[in-house]
Amino acid sequence: MAQGSGLTRGDRRRNQEIAALRGVVRRDRAVLAIDLGEDKQVAALMDHDNRVLARKVATVKAHELDPVLGWATHQAAKYGLDGVTVACEPTGHRWKALMGLADAAGHGFVCVQSLAVHVAREGDDYTRDKTDHRDAVLIGKLAARLDCYLPERADETWARLRHLGARRFRLVADQTACLQQIADLLACAWPAALSCAAKPLESITWLACIAVVTDRCNGNPAKLRAMGHARFVAAVRRELPRWGGRRVYHQIVNRLWDALADSGGVSAQRRGALERVHLVMDDWRSTKARLADTEARMLQVLDELGLTELVTSIDGLSAIGAAVILAETGDMNRFASARSVVKHAGLNPAENSSATFRGLTRISHRGRPRLRAAAWRAVWGALPHNRVLYAKHAHLTSRDGDRLASGQARAACAAALLRWLYAVVTKRQPWDRRIASGRLPATIAMAA
Repeated sequence: MAQGSGLTRGDRRRNQEIAALRGVVRRDRAVLAIDLGEDKQVAALMDHDNRVLARKVATVKAHELDPVLGWATHQAAKYGLDGVTVACEPTGHRWKALMGLADAAGHGFVCVQSLAVHVAREGDDYTRDKTDHRDAVLIGKLAARLDCYLPERADETWARLRHLGARRFRLVADQTACLQQIADLLACAWPAALSCAAKPLESITWLACIAVVTDRCNGNPAKLRAMGHARFVAAVRRELPRWGGRRVYHQIVNRLWDALADSGGVSAQRRGALERVHLVMDDWRSTKARLADTEARMLQVLDELGLTELVTSIDGLSAIGAAVILAETGDMNRFASARSVVKHAGLNPAENSSATFRGLTRISHRGRPRLRAAAWRAVWGALPHNRVLYAKHAHLTSRDGDRLASGQARAACAAALLRWLYAVVTKRQPWDRRIASGRLPATIAMAA
């Protein structure tokens, strides 16, 4: 006699997800599918046989859809249905306003992935025709067959962390853009300046020198030699505090002093390019100040959540690195498992096999790109200081027969970091190197 059901852990979790969705997308309710727009909302009321029961177009904002929900409830009652379940794509922030209206009215609410709608649009009748009315029906079809998900309902603190994380991500991109502009402009107009330091854009003395030159030279660095070496050094020393420095590195200053006489580069571009460098450096300094303020606010939120000491117990993971990751995941208690967090980041292995065929396994790249980027960046900082991660990376890049490239191994370490963070946050237990390395089972450590 056969023992057990043969269900895998994944089967059981999927069954739980389906049960949770079915509790919201009930068969005794109609599905109100809404294609959200800026000033035009297209709604289709459907039953679970994918029949369209009613349609409505409202030229209002998303937060003004309350009358449409009331209309849908009235129409559903005509067909003997007990209320509606609202479904939409997660478009911008409009879906959050609609979710608030649905919750206030006691309706169910689900979201349908935009990618799923795109795929369904082509598979519906093998064309790529796109209209708001058609998309509303596709959203309804996907919701009725449970190809949807229950969106995150973040509380005030977690929502604040998410908004700050989005702002930080943009500021980091702006800061990187400033660095690239400075390097590109100098390479065109005054390439000799870039060779005065091994890593010029990371040198405070070099930055102070460039700020002095671009502020005074009016497109001709050579004319600053008239002020004399001593006065030039004094000017750099006065500029240094604006960049967070205290001591002048004289070797770099001397090299830049010699580079003032260099006439290399495109002469016609020099005046405009150096003026632009000066303006971009001001933008960069302003961006750094805003970035520091945003990070301070994120650390404050992390303290409010009582997570600072827990997340920093992971060797090599800074508080701001953890805050950036948590800003993208939200409250990790909403995930069923650590693997769900890894899949949410798109760092899970995507297997390619059939029968005896075994294709190349890559990471899926599905999920939140910013979460994937946050975990990837955190690994670069944690790897030199975390012995478990360092050993994992060394093993993956040196094992016989299935050796990974360094980038692939770092992706595996990023996934491991997310799993550790999930365990620390959900169990409210500090990180334990013995558990992370597999030398001590988690159940024994928690019992102790």
